Amino acid sequence: MKKNVIVGQSGGPTAVINASLYGVVYEALNREDACGTVYGMINGIEGFLNDQIMDMEPLERSGELELIRTTPGSYLGSCRYKLPEDLGDEVYPKLFEKFEQYGIGYFFYIGGNDSMDTVSKLSRYAEKTGSSIRFMGIPKTIDNDLVRTDHTPGFGSAAKYVASTVREIAVDASVYDNKKSVTIVEIMGRHAGWLTAAGVLARKFEGDNPVLIYLPEMAFDPEKFISDVKEALGKVSNLVVCISEGINDGNGTFICELASDVGVDNFGHKMLTGSGKYLENLVKEKIGVKVRSIELNVCQRCSSAMLSGTDQKEAIASGAYGVKCAIEGETGKMIGFSRLPGEDYKIDYVAEDVNLICNQEKTVPLEWITGNGSDIGQEFIDYALPLIQGEVKVPMKDGLPLFAYRK
Repeated sequence: MKKNVIVGQSGGPTAVINASLYGVVYEALNREDACGTVYGMINGIEGFLNDQIMDMEPLERSGELELIRTTPGSYLGSCRYKLPEDLGDEVYPKLFEKFEQYGIGYFFYIGGNDSMDTVSKLSRYAEKTGSSIRFMGIPKTIDNDLVRTDHTPGFGSAAKYVASTVREIAVDASVYDNKKSVTIVEIMGRHAGWLTAAGVLARKFEGDNPVLIYLPEMAFDPEKFISDVKEALGKVSNLVVCISEGINDGNGTFICELASDVGVDNFGHKMLTGSGKYLENLVKEKIGVKVRSIELNVCQRCSSAMLSGTDQKEAIASGAYGVKCAIEGETGKMIGFSRLPGEDYKIDYVAEDVNLICNQEKTVPLEWITGNGSDIGQEFIDYALPLIQGEVKVPMKDGLPLFAYRK
C-alpha cells in the first residue's frame, strides 16, 4: 500500500543541503510502488505545525528539481524549533493528527544535532503510540560534529571553501614582503574545530601559510599566542593565522569575551566582538605590526562556487539511501557514512540509531592537533583531502549562478 512522504530541512543551511533534498525527493518520486505524494515542509517542523507544505512532484516536471542540486541554502526554508522533552506534551498528538490528515507514512528530516533530536522524539512517540510512520534523519552540517558517521554532508564543500579562500588570502598577504604583517582569519566552529582545521589544506609547501592554526578543542592562552606570533614572524614576513570562533581558555570563557572595549546594547547586554577582532587588537598592542582580521562568516556555508563533487554526490546518495531504508522498514535512524579501509577513498552508507547520535558532539581528536596547540597534523590532512575532491558545474545565466527558489 502506498504511503505519502514528507521531507523537511532544519538548522543552518549548507552548500549541499538541497542536494540531500534532491536525493530524498527524486528517490521517493521514483518509488511509485511504495510512495504516493511527496510533500515538502516549509520552514521545517514548525512550518508543518502551521500546515505550510508543498507538493514536490511539479518540481520534477518543471526541471526545478535538477536545479536544486546546485542551489545553496535551504530550498524549503528552515527553523530552529526544539520539540518538548516531555513526550506527553500536547504538540505530539497535534503533529500526528496532521501526519494522518496528509496520509504520511515516511518522514525525512535533513539537519544536524537538533534535527536528529526531532527525529528521535518523533520516532519514540510513534513507538509509544503504535504508529506505523517511519522517521529517518538525513545528516548535514558544516561543523562535521555528528557522531557515528565518518563525516557529514556540507563539511566537504565548506572545507574546500575555507582552504581555497585561506590560500587566496595568503597569496594576497604576500604581495608586500618588505614589512611584517599578520592576517587573522576567523572561521566557524564554536565547540568543534573541524572547519578551521581545513585551513591546513591551504598550504602549498611545508612552512607555508597559514603557519598557525588554533581550534576550540585546545585551551587558548593569549600570552602564548603572542609568543607564537613573534616566533613565526621571525620566519615568515606576512603571517596568516586561522582561528575558530570558539577558541576559549579551557574553562568556559570564549576569547572574544576578554575584550574590554566592547559596548552594551539597550538592555545592558555585552555585545561581544569576534575572536579575530580581539586578537587583532592584541597583536597591534603587543607587537605593533600591521594586522588585520577577516571573518569568513556565512560565506563558508553558502558558497556554490567551490562545491565539492564528492560532497554533493554523497549528499544526494544519503537522501536516496534514507528513502530506501524507510521503505524497507527502518525507523528512528540517521544515515551515516562508514569509511572503508584501503588507500582509495570509499564509504558505505549505514543506518545508525538516532538516539545514540542526537545531543552528542564529535570533536577533532586531540592527537591530530600538533605544535603544542597551534598546528594540525597529517592525520587530519589524510582524512579531509578526499572530501574536497571534484568540481561541480553550476548552471549560469547572464554570467551569474542560476539558483532554484520557491516562487
